[in-house]
This record gives sequence, C-alpha cells and structure tokens, in this order.
Amino acid sequence: MITEKHQKAGDAIIEHILKNKKDKYMVGISGESGSGKTELAHVVAKGLRKHGIMAKPLHIDNYYRIHPLERTEWRKMHGIEKVVGYDEYDWETIYKNLLDFKEGNASAMPCIDLVTEQVDTLITDFSKVDMLIVDGLYSIKTEGLDLRVFIELTYHETKKAQAVRGKEPQNEYRWAVLEQEHKMVQALKENADLLVNKEYEVVVSG
Repeated sequence: MITEKHQKAGDAIIEHILKNKKDKYMVGISGESGSGKTELAHVVAKGLRKHGIMAKPLHIDNYYRIHPLERTEWRKMHGIEKVVGYDEYDWETIYKNLLDFKEGNASAMPCIDLVTEQVDTLITDFSKVDMLIVDGLYSIKTEGLDLRVFIELTYHETKKAQAVRGKEPQNEYRWAVLEQEHKMVQALKENADLLVNKEYEVVVSG
C-alpha cells in the first residue's frame, strides 16, 4: 500500500536522520490505525539502504500480551476502555530486544503470522543492523528513541485505507477499540520531534 505520499514523507524523514545520525540510532513512528506507520517504516528502512545504512523495522503489534485469536474476547471480558492501550504490550520483551540491538547481540523476537495468526519466533542478528525503526500505535512512548515521528491522521480520516486493507470497522466492538486507541495515541503527540500532517507533509514539532 506504499504510495507517492509515503515516499515523499519517507525521504524527508531520511534527510532528517542523515543530519543527526549516530551509532545504533532508534526511530519511533506512531499513529492511529490505517495512518501509514508500517508503510512509512518500510520506505525509510529501504531508503536508508541507499546510504549504506542497514535499518530494521520493529513492529510493536507483534508484542501484544494476549494471543491474536484470544484478544477480542479478552478485551470484551475486561472492558475495552480499561484494557485497550499501552499495557496490552509486552514492554519487558520490547526493551530486551532494544537492548540486544544496542549491544549488537542476536535476539529472539515475536512475529505474528498474518495468515494463521500464530505467534512465531524470529531470530535477528543485531550486529549487522545499524538502525532500528520502531512502528506502532504507541511506539514513540518507547524510552531511548533518538527520533520520534507522529502521524496526525486519525482513524476517522483513514476509513478508505482501512477498507482496502480489510480493516474497516464492521461492528460496535471495532469502533470502540479504535476510539479508545484514538484517545491513547493522540496523548502522545506532544512527545514527537517530527509530525506527518494530514497532507502527509513532514514538519518539525512545535
């Protein structure tokens, strides 16, 4: 689903990274469902290869505590407004993987198979990775990032993208989840260094 807007925004972010680059640099990209986080992370990582920088995307959605096939019922049982948010993620494992990246170690990382929805284990040799791009709803909350990018598009404005990807809300449950995520994600905007505005232009925050 990569389009020209993702490419242009990615190029602008890469330009910023190259001006401020250091060893074992970490970038975070946050935004609501359908805003283009994964596409942007891919564009930035691929673009950095042209500059001799090996960058690896790390998708926070692989780190949910609750198994994908059990998550809907778990959320309904415990109350969407109470449980949808930061604490759904296994931050202990996230920080273990980030430390392994910083130290150049091999690391076991969760990886969700989008077909079976099973959680596989991926072994990554971080000694060969120069930069990490952490993308996800709440990724710029991650401590130790060198650059925080926030996409301003909300789920109300990305319905078309969600429909194309098969993620358009089909029931009240999905709408309730998106609304709770909206509240949690928007609270992180003030932490951003760069904003990708609703026209997908990259601007410096503040």
